[in-house]
Amino acid sequence: SWDFGELPELLEVRRGSGKQVQTLVGFPALVDVLDAVTIEVFDEPEIAAAKHRLGLRRLFALQMKDALKLLEKQLPDLQKTAMLYAPIGSADELREQILGVAIDRALLQDPLPTDAASFAARLSDGRGRLTLIAQEVSRLAGSVLAQYTAAARKLKDSKPPADVAQDIAQQLQRLCPKRFIEQTPYNQLQHFVRYLNAVVMRLDKLRTDSARDTSRMTELKPQDQRFWRLHAERKGQSDARMQEFRWLLEELRVSLFAQELRTPTPVSVKRLDKAWALLNQ
Repeated sequence: SWDFGELPELLEVRRGSGKQVQTLVGFPALVDVLDAVTIEVFDEPEIAAAKHRLGLRRLFALQMKDALKLLEKQLPDLQKTAMLYAPIGSADELREQILGVAIDRALLQDPLPTDAASFAARLSDGRGRLTLIAQEVSRLAGSVLAQYTAAARKLKDSKPPADVAQDIAQQLQRLCPKRFIEQTPYNQLQHFVRYLNAVVMRLDKLRTDSARDTSRMTELKPQDQRFWRLHAERKGQSDARMQEFRWLLEELRVSLFAQELRTPTPVSVKRLDKAWALLNQ
């Protein structure tokens, strides 16, 4: 429970004594240790913020333990979705992600609670929305995984040229790693069915016009390669501009290989070049 008073944004910690006193500034966060949360202080505010959201999520989950057990049984088509998820991870991992994202959406909107009273108020306010939100997340996960399965099967059955096969396999792996449901921003996850449908359409078109696919690949490849090179250099650390470029890449794929599916805003190689220039300022 929240039994530790107010959690400040930052803490001043004094080290040493006499003339050797040193004042250090740290960022406190709740840290998830599964059956409880602890308070730890971090040097980096970004790391503290990420840890804190997960810790806060755990504290809400512990407060609603019985309600969450009941909610698990009300998730639509969970068994069917778990079968689709099986090549990626376990049913427990799927369920944990769906409930985690539901808690985030129902209870973790900014500003986050900073004391026992605001925590209790948020819990009371969000509890009523949780079931509907969890069911919505579960349905979305099912739709994405059904389309992922269709794309993976199409790739296997189509037997495209090696470079295309490698490109699509890598795309699928990057879109849907084991924790993709909770790691993908929710508004972006809502576009995944379209991204995966674009893969299927690309493979259909490849049979009748492989030269067109090769030409489009030539446009895509430099954009794709430079982003993932930078992603590796930054060891997966991603700021807002990196995120924007990441999803522009997927929209470019739709625009190049499955234009009929449309993109929310116009996207082109030129637009990605502009986004890249901003990324490297």
